[in-house]
Amino acid sequence: MAVIDSLLKNRIVTGFTIGVLVFACILLGGKWLLALLLVFIIIASKEYADILRNKGFLPFFKVILVTSVSMILVSASGYDNLIPLVLLAGTIGSFLAVLFRGRQPYIANVATTILGFLIAWMPCHVCLIRQMGEETSLFGISFKQGLYFLILIFFVILFTDIAAYFFGIRFGKHKLSPVISPKKSVEGALAGGVCAIIAGLVIGKLIGISLYHSFVLSVIVTVMAQLGDLSESLIKRDAGVKDSGHSLPGHGGFLDRADSYLFSVPVAYYYIKYFILSGITFPDIGILITKVLNVICS
Repeated sequence: MAVIDSLLKNRIVTGFTIGVLVFACILLGGKWLLALLLVFIIIASKEYADILRNKGFLPFFKVILVTSVSMILVSASGYDNLIPLVLLAGTIGSFLAVLFRGRQPYIANVATTILGFLIAWMPCHVCLIRQMGEETSLFGISFKQGLYFLILIFFVILFTDIAAYFFGIRFGKHKLSPVISPKKSVEGALAGGVCAIIAGLVIGKLIGISLYHSFVLSVIVTVMAQLGDLSESLIKRDAGVKDSGHSLPGHGGFLDRADSYLFSVPVAYYYIKYFILSGITFPDIGILITKVLNVICS
């Protein structure tokens, strides 16, 4: 019992410290947010490469690192239109690395190297969201509207993780994914989703996001957060490792702590871009699909 209490204490202290640090960097933006993302990318990429090596694959860490850091830098600098170019260069670099220095299995090593780029491509959207929207101000401090969206996303993920963990421990009876992540429960997932949506509605009301968009965005983020968590667990399970690393007491590695952001932030970005800021509605999508089907059938 004492061991469990100690582990829980470490988890709470570490989670609180990381949460405060991440939230502060989101608020400050600029070089602080860039520094946070770079630290994450460097450590998480190393964790990813180590996990895959445990499976017998040999992804090229240097190619992953250079490509990933480049993506973060161009995103933070406002040149996000260069991200496809960076991905193209990284993909070619992956083949060249295997071609001139690679060992078997060649195909798997190229594929796992390119897959490693996603660890940076997804967090790039944190920078992109932070830069979205019109300029606004609060208490004399100017910032983009995107900060409001990041705050909502942050708290939705926070409440998803906290509620799913504690409700799962207390009330979890039905396994959510017995093979991939046996400790996660359906009850925990549902509780995490409900608490996250409530938190999103409250935060959205406070920062001026409409009730409709707060609700939809919260649903998207909490669902994607839990899918990201399961997806990272899938990779670890297949590689035969429990945690991505041991850097964070009670949480494992950096990938373990940030897996909820990997899917949720990019999907949230595209919803914000195309549905909130651009004003596209679901009927518009229906019209677009009808036109596409007409072209295909004609």
